[in-house]
Amino acid sequence: QLQLVESGGGLVQPGGSLRLSCAASGFALEYWAIGWFRQAPGKEREGVSCINISGDSTNYATSVKGRFTISRDNAKNTVYLQMNDLKPEDTAVYYCNTVYRTQNLWGQGTQVTVSS
Repeated sequence: QLQLVESGGGLVQPGGSLRLSCAASGFALEYWAIGWFRQAPGKEREGVSCINISGDSTNYATSVKGRFTISRDNAKNTVYLQMNDLKPEDTAVYYCNTVYRTQNLWGQGTQVTVSS
């Protein structure tokens, strides 16, 4: 079964850090570009960051540029999102996504809450 599983979310104070993981099962992540998205309560899902197959090209939403870093470890079949200097407005459910052949795969999401 093809799956993406996110982990690493939690409650953190403003200015803190978290590292999210997106692990794939049922297929090799190394052949596919991966994106991170987030959805805050009452808002539409938005793109946060993406990384290409080789890992040498990344993109970030303006709101997270300079604070978040996306990376991949193909040996572990995992993509990461390092989030630093977190702000309350980063509070959301974070999802990873890829289009595997014709399937648009989403994980179940991991909750990130930034609050004092």
